Amino acid sequence: MGTLWSQERPPEEEQPTEQRSRWWAPARRLLTAVLLLGLFLGSSVVLFYFLWSCGPRPCKTPACWRLLKYYQASGNTSVPPCTDFFSYACAEAEGANTSFQALAEENKSRLQKILDAPRSWPPGSGEEKAFQFYRSCLDTDAIEAAGAGPLRQVIEELGGWPVSSNWTSLDFNRTLRLLMSQYDHFPFFRAYLGPHPTPSHSPIIQIDQPEFDVPLKQKQEQKIYAQIVREYLTYLNQLGSLLGGDPIQVQQHASVSISITSRLFQFLRPLEQQQAQEKLFRIVTIEQLQEMAPAIDWLSCLQATFTQMSLSPSQAVVVHDLDYLKNMSQLVEEQLSNHSDFLQSHMIFGLVGTLSPALNSAFREARRLLNRKLQELMGRPPTPAYDRGMQCVEETGAFFEPALAALFVREAFGPSTQSAAMDLFTTIKDALVTRLQRLPWMDEETRKEAQDRVTRLQVEMGAPGGAMTPALASQKYSEVRLGPNFLQSFLSGIRARRARIIQSFLEPFPHHRWQVSPWGVKAYYSVSDHVVVFPAGLLQPPFFHPAYPRAVNFGAAGSIMARELLHIFDQLLFSGNCLACDTYALERELQCLERGYAAFPSPGGTSFGGFHLLLESAADVGALAIALQAYNKRLLWRRGEATLPNLDLTPQQLFFRSYAQVMCRELSTQDSQDTQSPPTLRVHGPLSNTLAFSRHFQCPQGALLNPSHRCQLW
Repeated sequence: MGTLWSQERPPEEEQPTEQRSRWWAPARRLLTAVLLLGLFLGSSVVLFYFLWSCGPRPCKTPACWRLLKYYQASGNTSVPPCTDFFSYACAEAEGANTSFQALAEENKSRLQKILDAPRSWPPGSGEEKAFQFYRSCLDTDAIEAAGAGPLRQVIEELGGWPVSSNWTSLDFNRTLRLLMSQYDHFPFFRAYLGPHPTPSHSPIIQIDQPEFDVPLKQKQEQKIYAQIVREYLTYLNQLGSLLGGDPIQVQQHASVSISITSRLFQFLRPLEQQQAQEKLFRIVTIEQLQEMAPAIDWLSCLQATFTQMSLSPSQAVVVHDLDYLKNMSQLVEEQLSNHSDFLQSHMIFGLVGTLSPALNSAFREARRLLNRKLQELMGRPPTPAYDRGMQCVEETGAFFEPALAALFVREAFGPSTQSAAMDLFTTIKDALVTRLQRLPWMDEETRKEAQDRVTRLQVEMGAPGGAMTPALASQKYSEVRLGPNFLQSFLSGIRARRARIIQSFLEPFPHHRWQVSPWGVKAYYSVSDHVVVFPAGLLQPPFFHPAYPRAVNFGAAGSIMARELLHIFDQLLFSGNCLACDTYALERELQCLERGYAAFPSPGGTSFGGFHLLLESAADVGALAIALQAYNKRLLWRRGEATLPNLDLTPQQLFFRSYAQVMCRELSTQDSQDTQSPPTLRVHGPLSNTLAFSRHFQCPQGALLNPSHRCQLW
């Protein structure tokens, strides 16, 4: 029955059902269309909101507004970016400083504000002594009142000076020991502790060339050379007069001192020549060194300088230019045989120049005038006007670095900034590990070893760990004695700094020994400790800020980080150091880079050459590629990219602009001693080898920065 009931209906019931069916069909189609239209409109709104929320937004934080002002002041956007991106980013930059030098000045100003703030410290603490030293440095009235008296006292302790006082003819090596150990002055050579050049990189005494007070060069025009000598002679005559010397006698001793300097300089061998001859260093014992350069009492001089060590004739030392030391010794023996008083004057002249920052205005003005004349002769912009406050900041920072480190880091590199910087570094390091997998010239075993080296690399940021512990920092200043005059305080600071550096090498220290101050702007890779260091002073605006668009941080600070990471593999690129690599492919890329860089017009007619310069340029190109790869990966995982307002740059364009901003520098300030390419090449070389740059700036094929062929070593 149930079945029949379901299948059979009266005829009168079937008609209304058919009518409803005919009416419902078009209604259903209409309803479906309305629903589809609503779904389309709704999804469009959602998609529009999604794209709008993920698109670049203008960053309007105070940090971004300051960066915008900085970029607008340093760029010239009327220049075509595809032919001269350096001018596009840097043409309007004011002053002779590089971007790094400008940042260094800003950091010193911040440190000066810290030192100027009224504070109280525990008696005898490193902070108390630092602030006392700074205030005594600023007390120019007391320094002027003391006159040349404190300096004369120092000269008397060294046996006097033939041109200005009674001279006790002391033993030459006794005077040299005092200069080295008590005044940190090395007139004929430098001696310092450093890591052994071969594994295990244990501390070892290094004997190197001296740092000359006169800017002589291996290749210098005779006219320029004569003018430099003339200006330096005038300066030495002034020093003798300020110390009451007879003008005729002063003139004679000053001339001989310059002659000694000139001859010592001629003994030097250029670094390129040492590299070509594979004589960068030699390891000898003190006894062997004594035989080869007998004029110096090496054991007594080194023992007095490195009192924390127990030395013997069998002690090994590293000698960086043995030929220089042999010739220097012969010159000293000649002077001792004929004119030992001239040799004494030469050492005193050099010491007075070293101590000039701690002397009265007459000595400082003589030094300032000399520096200005030398800058003019070398074709460099004049140095800024003398600022006593900034000079005192520099001296206080140099002598009391551990005590001031924590104060600077708390002021400039808080936890949020450090966390953001570490996150950036991790992303850059991961990008390098990924990139190593694609290098065609590396064999599989070398690739795995390279990736392992990156993985094992340590990183330190901000300041040394021990410097952030006030108790440990204060212990380093127990021997500092301030007074009775500023020169004595200055000398006490010199001695304490030298003892601190030596002790840091000798202590079994679990952390890396920093080579820069926390407010410095130089990152570096330490081969001996396999650690890369980024001081707090470097990770600052305009290179880095947590509130910046990611494009800025990756383009500026990220490329700096990537460059230091690539220094891990410097030795790998030297000929014969990677036997299992595809040397043909490696050489091909190096030659490609060399040809590409040589094709760029270089300011001042300088030429691109030398393997060291080639390696530095390869690191520039690789660093930009790694930073860009890391930035693109970050864009895939994190939405909400920002750009700078009113700059009319996409995030990718801002990335390249930020990279170039790091290199900004006036072309006339390029030093011939620089190991880097000129700033234009450091911008144009990497950009021309980056296809993404041409794409984002829509560079036509064949433009200077969009060549038909690109090189990519890394």
